[in-house]
Amino acid sequence: MKTAIIILINKIVYFIGKLVGKGSSYPGKLALKLDKDILKKVKLPENIIMVTGSNGKTSTVGMICKVLEDNGYNVGCNKEGANQTEGVTTMILNCCNLKGEVKKDILVIESDEKYTRHTVKHFKPKYLVVTNLYRDQMTRSGHPELVYDVVKDAISDGIHLILNTDDPLSSMYGLNRENVTYFGMNENELVKKENTSAYDDDKYCPNCKEVMNYEYYHFNHIGKYKCQNCGHERKNPNYAITSLDLKNGIMKINEEYEVSIALRSIYNAYNLLAAFAVCDLVGVTERNIIKSLNNYIINNGRIENFKVNNTDGMVLVSKHENSISYNQSLLYIKNENKKCTVVVIVDAISRRYYTAATYWLWDIDFELLNTECVDNIVLSGKYAYDLAMRFEHTNIEKEKIIIEPDINLMIDKLKDMNNNYIYTVTCFKDKSTFLKLLKDKEGK
Repeated sequence: MKTAIIILINKIVYFIGKLVGKGSSYPGKLALKLDKDILKKVKLPENIIMVTGSNGKTSTVGMICKVLEDNGYNVGCNKEGANQTEGVTTMILNCCNLKGEVKKDILVIESDEKYTRHTVKHFKPKYLVVTNLYRDQMTRSGHPELVYDVVKDAISDGIHLILNTDDPLSSMYGLNRENVTYFGMNENELVKKENTSAYDDDKYCPNCKEVMNYEYYHFNHIGKYKCQNCGHERKNPNYAITSLDLKNGIMKINEEYEVSIALRSIYNAYNLLAAFAVCDLVGVTERNIIKSLNNYIINNGRIENFKVNNTDGMVLVSKHENSISYNQSLLYIKNENKKCTVVVIVDAISRRYYTAATYWLWDIDFELLNTECVDNIVLSGKYAYDLAMRFEHTNIEKEKIIIEPDINLMIDKLKDMNNNYIYTVTCFKDKSTFLKLLKDKEGK
């Protein structure tokens, strides 16, 4: 079938899908069925940026797009989050005219780490960013070292790697390679000399399996490390966060470029740094990058404000089955140091498949909520008692913990409580459930 016809079919099916509220992967899936080599037959721009990793993909891609668009680039991007091969195909064909020419200056692609090796069979990105590799949806993905091997299959000569040097696992992609750029965070007042997280996946060197020595930790296994056996170590970053002040929301890159942070978290700082590195390599001036990134607001549904009666609240959305993502929300609450009630909802574990596995709750550092600013902790959802079991193994006072599996009844209890502020920590699906029930009640 002619390329033009397949492109037209992709556009029509995508348009119909949008009208009926369907996802954006099916048009690309259909196009690949009609011609498995369709992406090899279209004219792509020289600059293609692909971002993969366990955490931070969507936020980093959003930041990169913001900078590029602010600076006059016509950008194609799968912002809708369809990050598997079919979704990427949909986006690219939507950017094509019927001659098969991608009418964009640059493509910025979020790629599911388990599908990256399949996507790069169709085209080669100029830049590949690996944000990090953590425990993530282990029911589906397995251990991070398995994911490492999967992503490694996507890396070939000619691709410029942009790697988190503070992550012992993903930084290994740069071993014995040229054309590698590293980003990372230097030591600051927030570092820890010991890993106090619930688990320590890189206690042993991912390269040779001998004991890894750390000078300091930023969080979990992210920090400054060196293996005395094989020499695998944190490389000096080309782009570094040289100071970080979360209290005032300011970070400095390479001791020169100051960025104001709207979402004051270490994780967000890493995403901002990765975006800065990419845009600098593409050719945007540092001054213009900073202008776009200053007080960048994440508009991907991860943060949403609400009210319960007259009490303000914020939903902090975490990734399903991803302890690091939940830790990000908990650390944000702790650092804000605002008198509050914290609601934790686990009602659905996955949006992609059925599982009742709750082992990953034990990887979350709920101990972060053992702070004076947290007045009460409300556990809700189908798995409220699984959460309660996890909280029994913290030092948090039992009097602070309230268990109410029914989300509807939990909202009623919130209304009866004397709350200063409310943080709700949950996943995407449960966020929708919570906000819908809250809206229905507030509308009565």
